[in-house]
Amino acid sequence: MTSTAKTAPALKVLFSRDQIHSRVVEIGAQITKDYTGESVVLVGVLKGACLFLSDLARNIDLDASFDFIAVSSYGSGKMSSGEVKLTKDVDTSLQGKNVIVVEDILDTGFTLTYLMKLLQAAQPKSLKIATLLDKPSRRIQPIQPDYFGFKIPDEFVVGYGMDFAEKYRNLPDICILQEGGH
Repeated sequence: MTSTAKTAPALKVLFSRDQIHSRVVEIGAQITKDYTGESVVLVGVLKGACLFLSDLARNIDLDASFDFIAVSSYGSGKMSSGEVKLTKDVDTSLQGKNVIVVEDILDTGFTLTYLMKLLQAAQPKSLKIATLLDKPSRRIQPIQPDYFGFKIPDEFVVGYGMDFAEKYRNLPDICILQEGGH
C-alpha cells in the first residue's frame, strides 16, 4: 500500500443507538405532556433530521402530523457558510397550529434563526424547536432549543441522519468524524 492510498474513516461513537433511543423517548414524552389535548405539526429540516423526526413522531402520543422544509448552508464542507437558502418550503398551512421545528443539530444558530423568522410569518399558534444535538460553544445567533437530546462538544458529528458530503447518514450511532476521516 502506498502512502497515497485512502484510509478507512476515523469514527468514534459519541452516542450509541441505545442512548439516542432513550433520549428520544424522553423528548417525545415531554412534548406529549406539554401539548396534552392538542395537536402538533412536526416540521423536519431535511435531510439531517429525517431519522430523528421519524423516531420522535413515534414517541409522541398526540395527534401529530409532519411536513418538511429544506435549507442549504453547508454545501459539502464541514463549516457553515453563514448564508442560509430555502430550497424546499412546507406544503401545508401552519397558521393557528402548534409547530415544532425538528432539527438534527443546533450549531451556529444561523439555520434555525432563519427558519424561525420564516415560519413565524406563517402565524402558527406556537412555534418551538426540538433538536437532537445542541452545540452551544459554536453559537453565533442568540437562539436556544425548547427540547434537545444532548449537548455536545465542538466536534464534527455524523450518523443518525447527519452527514459529511452525503456520507454516513445511515449509521445508527452518532459518531465524531475525526481528522483524516474523509
